[in-house]
Amino acid sequence: TEEPQNRLFQERLDNMIDMEHELVRLADKMNWSVFEKKLGEVYITNVGRPGLPTRLMVGLHYLKGLKDISDEAVVQGFLENPYWQYFCGMEYFETKLPLNSSSMTKWRKRVGARGFEMMLQQTIHTALELKCVKEKDLKIVTIDTTVQEKNITFPTDLKLYAKGIELLVREAKKFGIKLHRTYVRTIPKLQRAGWQFARSRKFKKAAACTKKVKTILGRLVREILNNVPKTELPAELSRLLEMTQRVLTQQKSDKNKLYSYFEPQTSCIAKGKADKKYEFGCKTSIAITHKGNLIVGTQTYDGCPNDVTTLNSALTQVSEITGTYPEQAFCDKGYRGQARHKEIPAAIFIPGVTKAVSVSFKQKLKRRNAVEPVIGHLKTEHGLERNFLKGRIGDEINALMASCGFNLKKLLNHIKAFVYFLLYTKSSQEMGLCASPGYKIAFRA
Repeated sequence: TEEPQNRLFQERLDNMIDMEHELVRLADKMNWSVFEKKLGEVYITNVGRPGLPTRLMVGLHYLKGLKDISDEAVVQGFLENPYWQYFCGMEYFETKLPLNSSSMTKWRKRVGARGFEMMLQQTIHTALELKCVKEKDLKIVTIDTTVQEKNITFPTDLKLYAKGIELLVREAKKFGIKLHRTYVRTIPKLQRAGWQFARSRKFKKAAACTKKVKTILGRLVREILNNVPKTELPAELSRLLEMTQRVLTQQKSDKNKLYSYFEPQTSCIAKGKADKKYEFGCKTSIAITHKGNLIVGTQTYDGCPNDVTTLNSALTQVSEITGTYPEQAFCDKGYRGQARHKEIPAAIFIPGVTKAVSVSFKQKLKRRNAVEPVIGHLKTEHGLERNFLKGRIGDEINALMASCGFNLKKLLNHIKAFVYFLLYTKSSQEMGLCASPGYKIAFRA
């Protein structure tokens, strides 16, 4: 809401910045009132401290996904950048931080994945309004999967056993459980010895160090269970004991193994890459328009499901976000499975499977490859490569936020191209030249 009276000693942002800047034009085109109406439902009136403006929080998360920076960096950048302040709904240049970076974490937990799906939906609506994409383009999509890696260390048996001992000793001290030994000096020595033996290719001695650390972990688990009855164990310690027992019993060939105590939902996924055989995180499905490469759907999945089993849910999400169920979907060979395709109303096309196709349709099948660079941009520029948000909900939010950032970058480039075209036309007219008639760009001023 606009203030009825000007501030005497503060400068208005519209007097400081270039109103033709692409971020300013994008801010004026977006329908911010939708966020106020729908995301405002998660707040309770007259209870606790008043909530921060919804546009401010949405704008900061848009910028976070656009620039791939941390919460602290986006809040600090907001304080220094007047264009960011205008995008987030400020009227005057702010010289003090309006929020702490921890408020962004709390807001993400409050709105959940549904809130970020709505943010992705608004980027698509804005793209339609700017004519960056057409309605008919939403009916043909390209879908592919990738891995969103979690911010965990590469798991090995030695590190899992050692970390389990460290956590058990810490939690036992916290709850006043007296242990016979804490092994605070023994474990680091065994870890160093194991790493040195492995580096020197003395694998039997390295395995002996790992076995010793595993024995100590089992000894600690038994000591705690013998000293304290299960019914009297604190919830946190009981959960940690379950995870350490799971680590002690899991074998190399087991499925659904534990790879991290802090992110137990992390899965091991093999995508057949030459440089990275295994990735630890969650499988993520990306759906883009077949023409224009605008992201219209992003989903994450538990475990390591086959690609074809994720196709139905991915198309359903696209229909919920865009309001149109896709008529055609182009996928790679990982989505093969005629039995699964019969359950889906859309026509599924896979390169190398269809026989006797026309030249124009061959080009459409070849166009499927455009999803690969989109995934590359998501990983290198928008934060999909490594997820720093905690838990299963963090996987969903980070993937959706990266998709919002990718769409915003396309919109900004579209607006920038239009502004440059206007400037070129104006300068050409002043110089008595004519602008290139072949250059056409669709934009609603």
